[in-house]
Amino acid sequence: MVQQCRKSITALAFLLFSGFVTAQSDKAPLALKPDAPERYIVVPGDTLWGIAQRYTDSPWRWPELWNMNREQLRNPHLIYPGDVLVLDRASGRLSLAARDAGGSGDVRLSPRIRSEPIATQIPSIPPGLIEPFLSRPLVVEPDGLDNAPAIVGTEINKVILAPGNTAYVRGIGGNNPEEAWNVYRKGGPLIDPETKQTLGYEAVYLGTARLTRPGDPATVRITSSVMEMSAGDRLIAAGQAQAVNYAPHAPSKDIRGRIMTIFGSIGQVGEAGRYSVVTINRGRADGLEVGNVLAIYTRMGAVQDVTKTGRDRDKLIELPEERSGLVFVFRVFDRVSYALVTDAARPVSPLDGVRTP
Repeated sequence: MVQQCRKSITALAFLLFSGFVTAQSDKAPLALKPDAPERYIVVPGDTLWGIAQRYTDSPWRWPELWNMNREQLRNPHLIYPGDVLVLDRASGRLSLAARDAGGSGDVRLSPRIRSEPIATQIPSIPPGLIEPFLSRPLVVEPDGLDNAPAIVGTEINKVILAPGNTAYVRGIGGNNPEEAWNVYRKGGPLIDPETKQTLGYEAVYLGTARLTRPGDPATVRITSSVMEMSAGDRLIAAGQAQAVNYAPHAPSKDIRGRIMTIFGSIGQVGEAGRYSVVTINRGRADGLEVGNVLAIYTRMGAVQDVTKTGRDRDKLIELPEERSGLVFVFRVFDRVSYALVTDAARPVSPLDGVRTP
C-alpha cells in the first residue's frame, strides 16, 4: 500500500465506504456478486455506494474490498472519473489501475489521495441530499429559540413574508452583526416511542434573510422561503456546512432504536423511501456517531392465533421484524440523530427499528 499522503484535503465528499475492517472479524466473509465486473471505469455521476453495489450486496462494507484500516478511514482515499477499478477475485480485493510512465501496461495502485478540485471527486451520494442538514440546526431544547432574534414587524403590515419583502428584527445587535440569517419556527416535539419522553423539538426551517440595516430593530430582506414567514419567527446566523471526509461504518457498540419521524411529515405518520431523511431516538449519549450505518427492521404487525378458539383467539401474536434496508447517520445530537435512507426494500415508517448491522 502506498504511503499515506500528508496533504490535507478538505472536501464536502460523503464517502459511503463503511464498516471498519477491524470490526468485521465477527461477520461472515464479504460475498462478491457472481457478475461483479473484473474491471470498471469510473464515470461522472457515479457514487461510491452505487459502485459498491456492483460488487457486493453489502455496499456499506466497501472498505473490506480495499482492505482499509481504521487510520485510513479517518481520511478516506478518493477515486475520480476515469479511474479503472480492478477486481482480484482470488483475494476478493479491489485496486486501482493506472498506466505507467512508459505506457507499457497497467500498474496496481492502492486507493490514493489527489490534490484536485472537489468537482472531480466521486461522492458517496448526491451531496445536495444532505448538505442543507449539515449547516442548519435541527433539534432544539424546549426554550432553545426563545432568546434568538425575532421578527417583530413587516413592511406595510404584511402578514405573510415572501422573498423580496422587508422585515424588522429585534435582538440582532452587536457591532459587527452577521449578514446572512436562517429563519426558523419551533416545531413539534420529538418523542421517544419507547420511553414517551420528549427528546427535543424540531426547528422548522422557513427560509433565509439578509441584513440590510443594523439597529434595534434591524432591517432584513427575505431572500428565500420554503414556508410562510410572519412576525414572531426567529432568526439564527447562517452557518456554513462543515467540510468533512469520513467513511460510514458500523457502530462500535450494539445499537437498538426506533425511527421517530420522517422529515417533512407531521408527527409519527407517513412513509419514507430511498434518500428520505429520518430521525432516530438514539444519539451521542448512546454511542452513535456521524458515519454510522444501521440496518432498518420493518414492523410486520400482529395477527390473531387461528389455532385458538373463543377468547384465546383474540390474543394477538406479534410478528418478528424483518430487515428491510439501511440508514446512514449524518448528524448526531445528544439523544437524537438524523439519518439518510440509503436502501429500502419496503416503505420505511415511524416506529420501525434500527440496529447495528
